[in-house]
This record gives sequence, structure tokens and C-alpha cells, in this order.
Amino acid sequence: VTFQERAEVDRDRANEQWESYVALLDEHGWETREVPAAETMPDSVFTEDQVIVLGEVAILGRSGAASRRAELPGVRAALAETELVTMEIEAPATLDGGDVLLAGDTVYVGASTRTNAEGIRALREIALDLGYRVVAVPIRGALHLKTVATALPDGTVIAWTPALEQPSLFGGYIEAPELLGASVLPLDSETVLVSAAAPATAKLVKRLGYSVVSLDISEFEKLEGGVTCLSARAY
Repeated sequence: VTFQERAEVDRDRANEQWESYVALLDEHGWETREVPAAETMPDSVFTEDQVIVLGEVAILGRSGAASRRAELPGVRAALAETELVTMEIEAPATLDGGDVLLAGDTVYVGASTRTNAEGIRALREIALDLGYRVVAVPIRGALHLKTVATALPDGTVIAWTPALEQPSLFGGYIEAPELLGASVLPLDSETVLVSAAAPATAKLVKRLGYSVVSLDISEFEKLEGGVTCLSARAY
């Protein structure tokens, strides 16, 4: 952990929560592919950090935490079983997938402790060629951009603004009433997954006309994870 106090994780409960998460994706029509477990790399459960998917292209990152780079071969092997075109970020660039937020045709990328300027430039070069616009967003006091900002199905950003140096970079946005509510995951065009720890955010999203599914991921939130972190989605 980087920006919160360490708390003991209940491994059995974490496994149950992960299984519930996978079942929820299956229930909403997602085809899930599991990356092989890496017993010596507990953070490998946060698959999102290793790869960014833009259309038919999967961009393998280079984690800003050197200890996590050993996770990459398992993700690379899983991607080899798909039809996605694979590209890779090279040193000295660092880029964590948790810092990359796709909203419509805009790619927001967090300037964080895990993603450096070279990583932002490398992603921008790839994304521009694919027809996306790229906006860099400085963050403070948070591990990743998607810890503090995500997007609803219509592309509207929901954000925890105290961790954003310039929230106006998003244009229009909605303020999340809770930090843990800033991480939401669209399950389909009408349904949004919200952490069970963010009831006020769930109420807000319902007011916007969406169906809301709440899920307890408390054991992963102890590790600065959110509802997007446990999977890398290909739309």
C-alpha cells in the first residue's frame, strides 16, 4: 500500500469476493479469461494494471513498481489466446493500466507515482494513431487515476476531486460523494457496479437512471484496489 495504512487481508474472504466479481461479469454477458495465479505475486490479482485495451489493440504496460513487472508474462500469455493485437511499453517509460481511463474517444492518463512522463508520451503516440485523443491528468495522494476517477456508460466522469490537481481537465464531471465511490465499473449500457462501501455514490448513480449493482470488495480495498482493478476489459 502507498497512500493508506496497511490492514490485514482475510485471504479466504478475498477469494470469495473475487469469485463473486467473476460471477457478476459472467452474469452480465462478459466472457472471462483467467490469468494464471502467481502465488509469489499477490498484487497480480489486479490484472488491470498490466494491460490497456483500446479497441482491437492491447498495450502491455511497464509497471512503475518494479516488483510487479514479473506479472507481465502471465498476462502476455493470456492475451496470446485472444485476437487482440499486442503492443508493449518499453523502458524508461512506466505505465500502469490503473492510470488509464477510456471515456468515449478520449483516453485520460494519470500522471502518478506509477506512470511517468515517458509512459504518457508512449501511450499518447499509440492512442493518437488509433484515433483517440489523450489527456494527461495530474493526481496527488492516490495510487492510480482510476482510484479517483472512472466513467459511467455514457462517458460521464465521476471523480473524487481532492485527489485531482486540475479536475477541469475532464470538462464536465460528477463529484463522487465518497472516495471509494469514484471507482465504478459499467457492466453494460444500463448497469453500473459500485462498491458496497459507497452507498451514497450508488444512490447518486441510481438518480442518473442507471441500475446499480453493489459488491463487497473490502479485502481488495485494503490494498488500494477498486471495482475496475480486478479485470482488464476488452470492449
